[in-house]
Amino acid sequence: MCELSEHGEITTDTLAEAIEDLCEQNRRLTERVDTLGDVLEKTQDELERLETEKAGLQETNERLRDRLDDCEEAATRLDALTDAARKRSGVNKQRIEELQARELEKGAHLLTETVDHHEVNIDGDHLERITKDDGQTYYRLPQSEDPLERGGSVALSHGDLLPIQQLAQMDEEMLRSTANSLPTRLAAKLWRARTDSSVGDNPWESGCKDIAEYVKASDLKHWIRRQEPGTSETYAKKLVSRMIDAVLDLSNHRVAVRKRTERKNGLEYTERRLILPTGVEIPGVTSGSSELEQAPETAGVHSHP
Repeated sequence: MCELSEHGEITTDTLAEAIEDLCEQNRRLTERVDTLGDVLEKTQDELERLETEKAGLQETNERLRDRLDDCEEAATRLDALTDAARKRSGVNKQRIEELQARELEKGAHLLTETVDHHEVNIDGDHLERITKDDGQTYYRLPQSEDPLERGGSVALSHGDLLPIQQLAQMDEEMLRSTANSLPTRLAAKLWRARTDSSVGDNPWESGCKDIAEYVKASDLKHWIRRQEPGTSETYAKKLVSRMIDAVLDLSNHRVAVRKRTERKNGLEYTERRLILPTGVEIPGVTSGSSELEQAPETAGVHSHP
């Protein structure tokens, strides 16, 4: 209308044109309102969905809180029961150990699987592990005879073993407390590596003819450095000689030392070998052909602090 007044004269054409402009504006405004109405409706639907989801989450949260409270109550109850059971089992274990100690001091032979030899407090402060005719292992006080004669007679006892066998059956802590010399401890470990496949690092090799097994001095040097990390090559070479002497002494010379000429890179050299002869008599071991078959194992003496 303002545009019409500016022209000063209002004609039918100008009036029709103004009406047409107003109709176009009205159409656009109507479309805009419809669009905003659709957006508002979608927004309301989304809001209702979010409200519903929120209510569901609040319900789930409340349910989880209730479950957490139940779990905490159950955990508290189980902790109390576990603590009570632990105390009862501790008391029962002490009673069993006391009864086992008394029976052992009376001469009983008890199956090793039923005795915690680290905890049983007995007179003399050590037990002997033996193997009987039934193939099972037992604990007893050294040299004590079982009045009930269970399991038959003693097939092999700790006292029957060679010194090196006795040392080889000790754990690391007891070996250190028993053997002050490093060559002696290494000798025991070397013997254990020969007889116990679980050790893994075994430098012994199978021989032939009159030699059941042997180990080269050069291989011993590398083996020592693996057993004692940080050992220099020069010191390891010295330890080889000392360890061989210890093996000879502790095995009551069941093993021997022989020299053999080797050839490497076209050059000949003489190397010592620590050998275990075929047919040599070793307690608990029977000799077959070129290999030695380990008889039922007899463990050593176990001390208690």
